[in-house]
Amino acid sequence: MNSNTYPIICTRGVVVFPGQELVIDVGRTNSLQSIENAQDNYNDRICLFSQSNPEIENPGPDDVHEIGMLCEIRHVRRFDKFLRIKFKGIERARKIGFEFGELSELVDIELMPSVQQDQVDEEVLMRMASAALEKMRPGEKFMSKDLMLEISKGITPDALTDKAVQLFPLTIERKQEYLETVGINDRLVMLLEDIEREKQINEVEKRINETVKERIDQNQKDFYLREKINAMQEQLSDGSTPGKEGDQIRERLANNPYPEYIKKKVLEELTRYENLPMASGETGTIKTYIDWLMDLPWWQTTQDNEDLEKVKEILEEDHFGLEKVKERILEYLAVKQNTNSLKAPIICLAGPPGVGKTSLAKSIARALDRHFVKMSLGGVRDEAEIRGHRRTYLGALPGRLIQGLKKAQVTNPVFLIDEIDKMASDYKGDPASAMLEVLDPEQNSLFSDHYIEEPYDLSKVLFIATANYLENIPAALKDRLEIIELSSYTDVEKIHIAQDHLIPKQLKENGLTPDQLIIDEDMILYLIRYYTREAGVRQLERTIASLARKTVLAVLKDKKEKIVVDKDLIKEWLGNEKVDYGKKETVDQVGTVTGLAYTSFGGDILQIEANQFDGKGALILTGQLGDVMKESASIALDYIHANANRYGISKKVFAQTDIHLHVPEGAVPKDGPSAGITMTTAFASLLTQIPVKSNLAMTGEVTLRGNVLPIGGLKEKSLAAYRSGITTILIPKGNVKDLDEIPQEVKDVVNFIPVATVDEVLEHALTKPLQPIQEPPLAELLKEENKKTTRKRTTKKKEEEKE
Repeated sequence: MNSNTYPIICTRGVVVFPGQELVIDVGRTNSLQSIENAQDNYNDRICLFSQSNPEIENPGPDDVHEIGMLCEIRHVRRFDKFLRIKFKGIERARKIGFEFGELSELVDIELMPSVQQDQVDEEVLMRMASAALEKMRPGEKFMSKDLMLEISKGITPDALTDKAVQLFPLTIERKQEYLETVGINDRLVMLLEDIEREKQINEVEKRINETVKERIDQNQKDFYLREKINAMQEQLSDGSTPGKEGDQIRERLANNPYPEYIKKKVLEELTRYENLPMASGETGTIKTYIDWLMDLPWWQTTQDNEDLEKVKEILEEDHFGLEKVKERILEYLAVKQNTNSLKAPIICLAGPPGVGKTSLAKSIARALDRHFVKMSLGGVRDEAEIRGHRRTYLGALPGRLIQGLKKAQVTNPVFLIDEIDKMASDYKGDPASAMLEVLDPEQNSLFSDHYIEEPYDLSKVLFIATANYLENIPAALKDRLEIIELSSYTDVEKIHIAQDHLIPKQLKENGLTPDQLIIDEDMILYLIRYYTREAGVRQLERTIASLARKTVLAVLKDKKEKIVVDKDLIKEWLGNEKVDYGKKETVDQVGTVTGLAYTSFGGDILQIEANQFDGKGALILTGQLGDVMKESASIALDYIHANANRYGISKKVFAQTDIHLHVPEGAVPKDGPSAGITMTTAFASLLTQIPVKSNLAMTGEVTLRGNVLPIGGLKEKSLAAYRSGITTILIPKGNVKDLDEIPQEVKDVVNFIPVATVDEVLEHALTKPLQPIQEPPLAELLKEENKKTTRKRTTKKKEEEKE
């Protein structure tokens, strides 16, 4: 036996045999060093020894088996973090010594060639092993066609054991035993033992497979017999087949107070279900329908909280202001207590986005101790969304109303119908009309869903609808609603909401304490005025949330103990001011008037500009105006034209000039019946060249006779004027009754002047009084103008002839 030294690799779960080619991924540092050393200095020779414990990451001399394999490196493929190497086994090797070389770990070995034993025994064992292997058909698992071919050609006993053991599903310990056995006859005996064990395992597997197949066949036979018995029972009995599902459903019907018509309907459908063959496609549809009928709440209710003080306390806790809504809820409870029964009214909370309509509905449910469900109607076009689909359609379902009640599991929840003004109609029906039955207290006690097909009592449900624009709700539907308007919040109200609700909420959500983020009242007002432009507080909450997140980052990253918010910090964290606060005109101007509008942000001020130039009496309108505002502009100009001399305007102007009316922010659609007197004032100022007062705004519609008509949204409009620094507002006389809704803080600063006619508007709006003039009819003026033009032409022609 020869003694040699080679680099070593310790393998985990791998044993290599002589003549075997095996691909192994090598990634450990010591192993990579051994590969390089073997390639550079040992003619690609290296030793592979298997670890006795594969879990050891850095094995030592005592952690590997005594017998390993001297191998040749046949191919190396490099990857980022490992090498993929093909080894070929050369000869068994015994470990003699272990040393740490300069380039890698090395092992001293002695080669261990196979030892030939008794010739006769070897021949007998070889025949037995070959015969046993040949009985295993080629293609079966653990058997190779190549090995069968080599056996037929005559393979040596030594090679047979080394190749066969590579194919069998042996443990690493068993393969190591083969490697450590140098006697050929001993290995042949081991191989015969493993072949016999494999045969026994195959027999067991075959027996198990046959047993499983027999059981499957028996199950199919049992199923057939059961179905046959069921058919026979149907013929002998009244048609009902006893079964667990049917018994459970009948038990539920008997033990619960379902309405009689529901019990009758369920039993009819259950009989149909049981009489159908299981393979019928209709069974699933009927079972789903029965489940819906059984799972809907028919009698379940919750007990209302009738402590009026407690209800008021919860409403006050959740929302600042909104006195009308809170009072209405308390009235509902008081009447319910006094009468012990009350059909739930249909309340509609109307107002701009962000003023708390949806959260108020949740608060009402919490105050009453009722379950809360929500159905959003935004973009709903299909009537089936409300009434459900007919059961004849594939995939039919009840409407979203019935689905919501199933989710609530009671017959008296607070049901929020969100965005009721966003419904649309198309060829699939008119969902707004379907809502009439839902929201009419006189009809909804017998609401009919197309899928359920049985009447359902909705009279105990407290419906609360929300809407942004009442104008978008069909008149018939609006008539069923009790409208409660939620107007825009004032700056003072927003400050209270931020201090009492928004800031504590964001501190909790971001894991901050009140001492870590300090925002005083002035900074809240600064955020409201210069970083938000809204009727509600959604953007304000998002802005405060942004400050809270940045505070968390500053506390964790920069180790700040607390953040005191000031203007410089706000500009650093949120950027420059986002909103122009107070954008009223600074000087009196001709043809420029400040109007008031009601937009999706609540109230807003609107600058209306007019200009004139030579033309033929045309009216040009720009600013993306709607039909109503175009009509208002036409009426305003016609009124000024009809009363031109009274206002000191020559009638010739209307025949010889074009007038252009423009409403800035042209990309924003504008429409509504409230800009009539604003346009009239702009035309009067332009044509008389008298400026309009810059600290004044107005709202109201005008008629052809010069009367001023009342408008809506006065509170929102007055708040917009107040925010913009306007001190005087002209309002229609018909809106004087609405001044009670204006916050006192606005009344203390803004002077409201009621007007009934255009004359009164112009008297207050223009910086100088109008001076009437006397002119002959327009036809005579134009005739005289033509004569003057003719005389000028004649004189000019004579002068040219003289020259």
